[in-house]
Amino acid sequence: MGTMHRSGLAPRRTNENAKAIITTILGILFGTFIGISLPSLSFKINIPSALISSLDVALSDGKLLSGSHDDKSPEHFGSRKFPQIYVPTNPRGAELLPPGIVVATTDLYLRRLWGEPNEDLKKKPKYLVTFTVGFEQRNHINTVVKKFSEDFQILLFHYDGRTTEWDQFEWSKSAIHISTRKQTKWWYAKRFLHPDVVSAYEYIFIWDEDLGVEHFNADKYIQLVKKHGLEISQPGLEPNNGLTWEMTKRRGDREVHKDTKEKAGWCSDPHLPPCAAFVEIMAPVFSRDAWRCVWHMIQNDLVHGWGLDFALRRCVEPAHEKIGVVDSQWIIHKVIPSLGSQGKSENGKAPWQGVRERCKKEWTMFQSRLAEADKEYLGRMVKG
Repeated sequence: MGTMHRSGLAPRRTNENAKAIITTILGILFGTFIGISLPSLSFKINIPSALISSLDVALSDGKLLSGSHDDKSPEHFGSRKFPQIYVPTNPRGAELLPPGIVVATTDLYLRRLWGEPNEDLKKKPKYLVTFTVGFEQRNHINTVVKKFSEDFQILLFHYDGRTTEWDQFEWSKSAIHISTRKQTKWWYAKRFLHPDVVSAYEYIFIWDEDLGVEHFNADKYIQLVKKHGLEISQPGLEPNNGLTWEMTKRRGDREVHKDTKEKAGWCSDPHLPPCAAFVEIMAPVFSRDAWRCVWHMIQNDLVHGWGLDFALRRCVEPAHEKIGVVDSQWIIHKVIPSLGSQGKSENGKAPWQGVRERCKKEWTMFQSRLAEADKEYLGRMVKG
């Protein structure tokens, strides 16, 4: 029976071997045919335009398949012919780009890392409010922020380097935090509030951290600023607290005032500072257009901003009509010298004394630079 079993399998094995040989021969022939035909084949890949990368372009052009890339890296795959472009009206540096792709401004809107970009923002803030803060003033700032509605984007500049601790407040998680130690709000403003960065906001508040807001409502303030055509403004100051100038003193019988009477001899012209066209630098509010001018006047090295308040009138016309104080929404200056403590004790002087001396020196320097700039410009005009 063993012999009969083996003899019954012999024809079957012969047939299987023959099939294997025939299959191998057909496979070789088919492979040869494909190899010869492949260069002449063209492929069309339909991919959503939003997903096309330089590598996809190379594939669609057949460069990878044809072996014509000469071992170049993927960054070369996207080199295709494009029209020669030069648009002198584009922003400086973007003249070689088609205008349709140029985005000359930006914003501080917070966006998601997922989903459709056009669905990122449920509501766009209309206004920007900034505070330059230290963590010790957190509870006070928490009270102040609550006076600003969802129409305001909150931006905190941290001069003490402490940022994450602020997340104990829910609003802080949607605020913007920028931190550099021992810097002032004007240092921050010059570097992070470029007009093309904040152009999305109608008004920009650049406030100190020690302002009481018990009698202040931000939305009502904006309404009054628009009603009275103020391009540069500030809330009135409670008369009994931290008052330096009569112009910024709150008046209880009106919504807004634009001029005042000062000490004898202080105002050579009733339309000039400090009797008009004047607000202080502790709590200024700028329209978008006014800020575009003011930003360019801030000096990189004069970080305290002293003297700037007397020059703000150069950025709006007529200044005595477009700069004013909002009386019916007022604040209280608590006079907390918190930034002064960030100074350095030298020559036996307290840290705050060194800061104050720097402020006064900067005021003189700014006035000198402005006067020299006027003189230079007028000299060119005469020669021209």
